[in-house]
Amino acid sequence: MTLLQLKYALAVAKYGSVSLAARHLFISQPSLTESLSSLEQEIQQTLFVRSSRGMKPTDEGRNFLGYARQVVEQMRLLEDRYNGKNVKRYFSVSTQHYTFAASAFVELVKAHGGDDYEFSLLEERTGKIIENVKNFKSEIGVLYMSRSNEVMLRKLLKESRLVFSPLFMARPHVFLYRKHPLAKQASVTFADLEVFPCVTFDQGEENPSYFAEEIGSERQMRQRVLVTDRAAVVNFLMKLDAYILTTGVLPSFLHGRDIIAVPLESDEVMTVGVIRHADRRMTELGHAFMASLEETVEKMGLTKPKEQV
Repeated sequence: MTLLQLKYALAVAKYGSVSLAARHLFISQPSLTESLSSLEQEIQQTLFVRSSRGMKPTDEGRNFLGYARQVVEQMRLLEDRYNGKNVKRYFSVSTQHYTFAASAFVELVKAHGGDDYEFSLLEERTGKIIENVKNFKSEIGVLYMSRSNEVMLRKLLKESRLVFSPLFMARPHVFLYRKHPLAKQASVTFADLEVFPCVTFDQGEENPSYFAEEIGSERQMRQRVLVTDRAAVVNFLMKLDAYILTTGVLPSFLHGRDIIAVPLESDEVMTVGVIRHADRRMTELGHAFMASLEETVEKMGLTKPKEQV
């Protein structure tokens, strides 16, 4: 197994085609095919499924490519550092739709961004967050667990060699427009909410209910609005008398008097935390982002639970 073979495999995954990958690598297609075949024989694994529509990584292929990506990136950093080049810094976080995570990321960029960097904050579906951290695309993922999803999520994380570290615990709340019919109640129940539209973040048709970002989203609802963008939430809350189930941490884009957080009567507790790959050492930027997250949590006065693995 050589570094060149790893780069070739990553190129095929990127372009989804041997011919396109060969063109961008400036080598012949037969040479690339032979190199890939030799690599698969050596590791005794099929990395790609070949079809008329191109090349798609197998499950084992995605695992292999995650490790390959880490090796190639570390080699690039080593070459840059000792060839006298300015080292371009890379860092990626995948997260559910939490503004506090975005705020912490902004502080990271302000403090550690140099002349050459590529930082990415990816607000993703839950399944994609897990996949990105598993395959080393993102160093850190941010998501929540509760009694309703913990068993399945922990099983999936264990299978993917991912570790969950809690940031804070919160009781479920709903965000409502200040003129919503339920806005003046001290708390609300699911029965109270039944006649109003529920806004939820879309997880895709093929993803299971335990990937949902919202407590109780597995319930049958009369009216549901699926969104992918945080910015769209406010419009629905204000114009449809809709609600969204949340941690109750009022994010900056909802600040002001228009949107309020009302406690939900539920015995659930949401534990928001980060996931990391067990086989990946945390980088300097990873430590810096974690410090920024923890500082944000402390400023919000939220309760941090004992760490679990």
